[in-house]
Amino acid sequence: MELLDSPIRKYAWGSRTAIATLQGRPTPTPDPEAELWMGAHPASPSRLAVSGASLVDAIAADPRTLLGAANVERFGTRLPFLLKVLAAAQPLSLQAHPTLEQARAAHGAGHQSYVDAWHKPEMLVALTDFDALCGFRDPAAAAADLAALGVARLKPTIDALSQADPAAALHDAVQGLLGHPDADLVGEVVAACAPRAAEKPAYDLVTGLAEQYPGDSGVIVATLLNRIRLRPAEAVWMPAGNLHAYLRGVGVEIMAASDNVLRGGLTPKHVDVEELLRVLRFEVLDEPVTHAEDLGGGLWAYPVPVPDFALHRAVLSADRSAVRLPGSGPRIVLCTRGSVRVDDGAVPVTLSPGQAAFAPASRPELALSGSGEAFQAATPLS
Repeated sequence: MELLDSPIRKYAWGSRTAIATLQGRPTPTPDPEAELWMGAHPASPSRLAVSGASLVDAIAADPRTLLGAANVERFGTRLPFLLKVLAAAQPLSLQAHPTLEQARAAHGAGHQSYVDAWHKPEMLVALTDFDALCGFRDPAAAAADLAALGVARLKPTIDALSQADPAAALHDAVQGLLGHPDADLVGEVVAACAPRAAEKPAYDLVTGLAEQYPGDSGVIVATLLNRIRLRPAEAVWMPAGNLHAYLRGVGVEIMAASDNVLRGGLTPKHVDVEELLRVLRFEVLDEPVTHAEDLGGGLWAYPVPVPDFALHRAVLSADRSAVRLPGSGPRIVLCTRGSVRVDDGAVPVTLSPGQAAFAPASRPELALSGSGEAFQAATPLS
């Protein structure tokens, strides 16, 4: 095992306390800390704590030992996943990610919104109560909420949402709102929602988002999405084409190692409405919350239908035998609570909260002991 020295990304929406508290550092921090990155992403790679070498450079020097032959064959000489601790004190942008085929084609054609040729499916497991928007809800329900506000200029959006075909209803409503942004309409909707914020989650959502993004049409688009609150250990899965936004909370996030993000609002960054509309999946998501599969013995799995990553959660106690983690490829183990000993049969390490370690594919098995909680990020390929 190799202890990792992992970077913290500072974005305006981050928390001045969450990651520092996890790691046992003084709070509040001078700047908002949004994401702790653990992996080999070229923008902010982890470093091996003993040698100081970048994990990117270590993999480049010996990819088959660190990644395994199957992963090199599938993904090349790159770690295909990125593990994060995400700490949102303010809402993130409305966004979606392309499929692998869409990313390869668009990046190959030089499309400005694609920075690499990879997809970016992602999953977040809550460490605290976590608020998010995930996937479209029933357009008829969204239409009813908007109609009840009595804003006459919302009629085109309400008419679009009232179509019999849910896909057409959602597409036309989103296209109308984002394709023709109207700050005055947003202001009218906010004014109508403000005195009624306690009546419906959609109205409360509008008033909250408008405080940070006044006049942004994404404030209205957000009412078309499922608003969810995750409890600790619950997860949300974001496949390609899923419109979503994280609102507030702390979680462990795992994703394919890509930077392809198509934004639709609630952000000062580049918004590409045309491309977002092309990749979105206009379908109702009835159940956005993902529950872990109990494997017994203090181990849970969060299955996802992609080959880029697999995530397991282990809960340890001093009176319980060691938890043996599945997998044989490259792995990162993150401690989120207590003290966790990770034994790879060669050089075991003990992790405290916020610490992570890397195991190369050449290590056949990992065993966890101690008292606390840990997550393992891996690839499903042997």
